[in-house]
Amino acid sequence: MNRSDTLRSRLRWLGLLRASLIAGAAYDVLFAALMVLAPQAASEHLAIPLPGPPFYLPLIAVFLLMLAALYLAAAEDPRRYSAVILVAIFGRAAGAVVLGVIALRRPDLPSLYLLAAADAVFALTHFLFWRRLRT
Repeated sequence: MNRSDTLRSRLRWLGLLRASLIAGAAYDVLFAALMVLAPQAASEHLAIPLPGPPFYLPLIAVFLLMLAALYLAAAEDPRRYSAVILVAIFGRAAGAVVLGVIALRRPDLPSLYLLAAADAVFALTHFLFWRRLRT
């Protein structure tokens, strides 16, 4: 592979990594908005009970928006924010495991499998695209 082909390949993988990070940010912003603007509708659609005290959802939404901002920063400059990409990979993987375990223990909450799968897909795509840039 010549230099031009190598550069084209790296740019392609960089573009895919950026796209996956932007998609992850959009996913988090969507859930943050649902938590604040339509928590009951989201709860009913996903068949997941709302947490006890109502202050938890806006607080979780703030954390999701913070994560989304970090994802966007990493998408803009992956080299500078490479630690954020690692946090995204491991955080999404951990989220997939935790949601999967809870789903196994709570068969009355089958939509948790879908949420676990979404986190797993994000973790895997972030990892694969990031890894291709590192080789």
